[in-house]
Amino acid sequence: MNDVDELKQFAVVHARAQNIGGYRTVLDRIGSDDPRGGPGSWAGEWQRAGEAQEAAGRLLEACRHYAMARFPYVDGPARQTAGERCVEAFDTWRTQDGRAIERLDIETDSGRIACWTAGLSADRPRPVLLIMGGIVTVKEQWGPVLVQAKRLGMAGIVTEMPGIGENTTPYDDKSRRMIPAVLDAVASRADVDHTYAVALSFSGNMALRCAAHDPRIRGIVTAGAPVDAFFSDRAWRAGLPRVTVDTLAHLTGTPPEHTVERMSGHIIDAASLGALDIPVHSVVSARDEIIPDADIQALRTHVRRLSLLNNDDVHGSPDHVVETRLWTVQSVLRMRRAQAAQRAVIGLLLGAARARRRLAGARA
Repeated sequence: MNDVDELKQFAVVHARAQNIGGYRTVLDRIGSDDPRGGPGSWAGEWQRAGEAQEAAGRLLEACRHYAMARFPYVDGPARQTAGERCVEAFDTWRTQDGRAIERLDIETDSGRIACWTAGLSADRPRPVLLIMGGIVTVKEQWGPVLVQAKRLGMAGIVTEMPGIGENTTPYDDKSRRMIPAVLDAVASRADVDHTYAVALSFSGNMALRCAAHDPRIRGIVTAGAPVDAFFSDRAWRAGLPRVTVDTLAHLTGTPPEHTVERMSGHIIDAASLGALDIPVHSVVSARDEIIPDADIQALRTHVRRLSLLNNDDVHGSPDHVVETRLWTVQSVLRMRRAQAAQRAVIGLLLGAARARRRLAGARA
C-alpha cells in the first residue's frame, strides 16, 4: 500500500502532462490507497472520475483518468481493472474520426511488447520516433502524440518499459534489448536506421545503454534519466521517495531494501557515455528528488554532443510541462536537421511559453 500524500505529490506531473482538468478535485477526494478500490481510495476515485468522462463520450479523457487510477503500478484488482479500462478506452478513441493509429504486438523469447504505432508504410518508410515513458507510465498516456508524428515526417511508435502495462518482458539489466526488438519488428515498414528516441526517466537509461550497441539510434531526448550515482551512491538511495523504490522493487521482484543496489547492471560508466556519438538532449530539474546531480554532471562531463534544458523544478518538471514538450519537439527537429521553417515555428512557441511563465511568476 502506497503513501497517499506521496502519490499525490508525484501524480501532479503526470496529470499536467496529460492535460487532466480538475485533477486537484479528484486528489482532494482521496484519503486511502486500498488496493481493492472503493470510495475515497486512490484507484476508486480516479476510476470513478474516468467512468464519468466515458459516460460523457470523452474517451481520451477517460483513458487518462484510468491511467492515473493504476498509477504507480498494479498491486491489486482495482488497479488491474483500471489498467484494462485505460487500454480499452484508448483503443476505442483511436478508431474514431479516422485516426490512423495501429496496434502492434511483438512476441519475443522473454515476453510480449505491446505498441501503438502511426505512419508505418512499406511503400514509404519514414524515420522512426520511438517514445517511452518511465517506470509508472503506460503507453496510452503518450499515444495521442502519434497523431502529430506524421506531421513531423516520421513513423511513430509508443511503447512501455518492461513489466509495465501490457509489456510482459522482465525488467533487468538486459532490458535495453527490447528496443532493437521493436526496431526489428518494423524494419520492413520504417526507416529504422534513422531512429530518434524520446525516452523519459528510467527508459532514458535503457535508450542510452542501447545506443552504445545499436547504431540505428541517431538521437535521444530524455528527462531525469539515472546514469550511475542513482544506483551506486548509498547515501543518495537512502533518501529516495518510497514510491520510486517500491515501484522498482515491484518491477524487479526484489525486496525494497535491496532493490537499487542490485540494479548495478543498469549503470552507464564514463567510457560508455563517452563512446556515444549521437546528440543527447536532456531535461534537468534542479530540485530533482530522484535523480542525483552527480548523474547530470556525468552527462556534462562525458557526453560529447549534449544539450540541456535546465528547469528550477522537481522531478519531471511539473511547472514546466508546456515548455518541456515544445523543447522536446524542437530537439527532435534539430537532430533530424528538419526544415528551418518547422524549427522556427516551434522556437516561437517555446519563446512564448517561457514569456507567459515569467509573466505569471511576476504577477504572483
